[in-house]
Amino acid sequence: MEYVETLSQLLCGSTLMLWVLIATFSRTDQSENRAQWVMFFLALCTMASLIVLDLQNGSIWGSTYLPKPLAVLCLAFAFMARLNIKGRNISQGMNPHQIMKQNRESEDNSD
Repeated sequence: MEYVETLSQLLCGSTLMLWVLIATFSRTDQSENRAQWVMFFLALCTMASLIVLDLQNGSIWGSTYLPKPLAVLCLAFAFMARLNIKGRNISQGMNPHQIMKQNRESEDNSD
């Protein structure tokens, strides 16, 4: 059981560290995508280790109550890791600022 507790602590710390440093890894689209996938899988592994720890009635940081809520947080981190930080235009449509600019240009040309 001590092995699972140590693994859970290491995975929790690694997930948190990657979450804090995600902006650093987001300098290029390729590195951002890789960091997001690593964090996704790391968070899922952390969640799994916390569930195993809970099923074995283990504790993390001296608490037997923490594994369940931390597992839920890790699941949330996994989904948030795949969110797009840079805000790529997925809809392929014009945004409101482009529409207003186009309307102003057409009004200026009609005068």
